[in-house]
Amino acid sequence: MSFPTHRPRRLRQSPAVRRLVRETRLDPAQLILPAFVREGIAEPVEISSMPGVQQHTLDSLRRSATDAAAAGIGGIMLFGVPAVRDARGSGADDPRGILNVATEALVAEVGDALVVQTDLCLDEFTDHGHCGVLAADGSVDNDATLERYAAMGLAQARAGSPMLGLSGMMDGQVAHVRAALDAEGFTDTLLLAYSAKYAGAFYGPFREAVDSQLQGDRRTYQLDPANAREGVREAVLDVEEGADVVMVKPALPYLDVLAEVRATVDVPVWAYQVSGEFAMIEAAAANGWIDRRGAVLESLLSIRRAGADAVLTYFALEAAAWLRE
Repeated sequence: MSFPTHRPRRLRQSPAVRRLVRETRLDPAQLILPAFVREGIAEPVEISSMPGVQQHTLDSLRRSATDAAAAGIGGIMLFGVPAVRDARGSGADDPRGILNVATEALVAEVGDALVVQTDLCLDEFTDHGHCGVLAADGSVDNDATLERYAAMGLAQARAGSPMLGLSGMMDGQVAHVRAALDAEGFTDTLLLAYSAKYAGAFYGPFREAVDSQLQGDRRTYQLDPANAREGVREAVLDVEEGADVVMVKPALPYLDVLAEVRATVDVPVWAYQVSGEFAMIEAAAANGWIDRRGAVLESLLSIRRAGADAVLTYFALEAAAWLRE
């Protein structure tokens, strides 16, 4: 019996060979840890739908950031949970608001050891839970929201944030915030645009984490899960407006969008493994249905394979430790 000269299995015969010919690699520096800091608590608060994830105090947040830097991960993305909310999200641009205070603390704590990133959106700060200010008819007022985003961006830049994560999905948000930053001399502040952010079903645990006040949904400004080309168009527009990095969110349900965005734009492309993705893995592993470590690393590798240059994931610290073994 004759066999073809080329036998693909030769490239799989040992761990050393498989490692040598591996097409996609996962490194701690490609991981970013999302973190929640809550105003007015004396001890960290566990998030019931996200096992192992906490709402931090300033002190516990500093410790977590120090651990992240020591683990060699690439960055930490901060979300603030204020004690008081109002219709315009006043705490978002208050210099003594929880997110801006936490930003100052982390930049002082970890310096350039990892990239401190700040969520630039009003949803955590509004008493209605939407990502912008509301018009009289209850709809989100795009242009009025841009003014709030500019004020929030300047507050974060003054607090020392080197990278702002524009996650609100308002039309023109990148150009508006870029112009405001440049006018005040913050020309080196990086903009991460959540360009393809879908109005999907995977955000539930996150809303517990930030104590969201949202009633209804965000389908008038986040993307329809049925639309792939629209996500690519949004990424292209954001790059044209000055985005330094673009994002696809969620990650696993939108790997096709991620791959197409990566093939289309020439800036770094990131993806967010969101709270629902995290919770599904944790729940299945807790029931003994899947191998937890294997599922975590495979899921992250799939996001990298689809084209993400970096991944926001709540597994960042654990995964970094595993990758260094």
